[in-house]
Amino acid sequence: MHDTTALLVELGSVILGLGIIGRFAGRVGLSPIPLYLLAGLAFGEGGLLPLGASEEFTAVGAEIGVILLLLLLGLEYSASELVTSLKTQYPSGAVDFVLNATPGAVAALLLGWGPVGAVALAGVTWISSSGVIAKVLADLGRLGNRETPVILGVLVIEDLSMAVYLPLLTAMLAGVGFAGGSIALLIALGTVGFVLYLALRHGRLISRAVSSDNPEMLLLVVLGLTVLVAGVAQQLQVSAAVGAFLVGIALSGEVAEGARKLLTPLRDLFAAVFFVFFGLSTNPAEIPPVLLPAALLAVVTVFTKIATGWYAARRAGIGSRGRWRAGGTLVARGEFSIVIAGLAVATEPRIGPIATAYVLILVIVGPLTARWTQPAVEQIRKWRGKDDGPAATTGAGPDARVPAPKEEPEPELATSADTP
Repeated sequence: MHDTTALLVELGSVILGLGIIGRFAGRVGLSPIPLYLLAGLAFGEGGLLPLGASEEFTAVGAEIGVILLLLLLGLEYSASELVTSLKTQYPSGAVDFVLNATPGAVAALLLGWGPVGAVALAGVTWISSSGVIAKVLADLGRLGNRETPVILGVLVIEDLSMAVYLPLLTAMLAGVGFAGGSIALLIALGTVGFVLYLALRHGRLISRAVSSDNPEMLLLVVLGLTVLVAGVAQQLQVSAAVGAFLVGIALSGEVAEGARKLLTPLRDLFAAVFFVFFGLSTNPAEIPPVLLPAALLAVVTVFTKIATGWYAARRAGIGSRGRWRAGGTLVARGEFSIVIAGLAVATEPRIGPIATAYVLILVIVGPLTARWTQPAVEQIRKWRGKDDGPAATTGAGPDARVPAPKEEPEPELATSADTP
């Protein structure tokens, strides 16, 4: 078969298959991410039917998927909101890092992966999935709950931390040493600070320059600018993903809203390609031997994430039920854990299988803990003869000022805070 013909047949089959998988996941109320990973495992190296003709295109599509994931996340927040979040949520962010990065680092050292593997696996276990969590909040009707801004604040801190973490990890993977890593870190911090300054002081001018009444022109300019900045960022060892995230932060108002509507379908397409590509690059025969350590790591980090959400919600003056809901909602890992593992797999191939198994477990468990953590805790307390107390306190803690996304959700009735 001609190369182009084979490419079209394989690519069409993959995209059609992803569409069918996505529809099935929606019908059963699951995130499609684990099914995309399983599809990649089935058709990758060592799978049922390896794909050869479309491998190069899929690799490029996966890069675009990561860029679009971070761009759309950046479009959800303005620079002022991020600065406010940093001021109010940094204690919760520090607790989040210590509780959730430590298990991954310890596990990697016990497995004999060395410092680089420890830093990489620490990132895998640390970062929650913004995409999965946003979908879960919408599906459960909790966008108007008091604990939701706290959840979003923790996620924003994690995403901003990636602007420091990813360049540091990239430098370590490249083996550039302490001096090179320090330079990469300084460049990353300088770039982030410069972009935040531009967004705060001149965000309207940037948005006005990009703005267009023609959807086609807006799409081309925003997408072209994002890919260009991502490429320059990668050249500076900052990370293409962080570059895309910063572009999203710099855009605001009607431009951000219009770009979000235009780019969301593209993001969904190429993000699905990214998850499939990660599965393609992992040999399924390597997963069964790591299922036990992945499951143990998942169990530990389920509890550490619940503790993180509970602590963050407590600082915000949220009552007992909201604290447990916040903790259960933060459990899911997904796209960012895979991004980190994808960067590290060339240097430490063993991280691919364990990261895949780990994400598969928690991307399925995450929506379940979001729904059932609070009811389960209440039932346990009833068995022990203790009352769970009021759903929320009337006071507002220091985290109560955590900003909401640019597009304000419609408020729900007060009783929604008590529905599991």
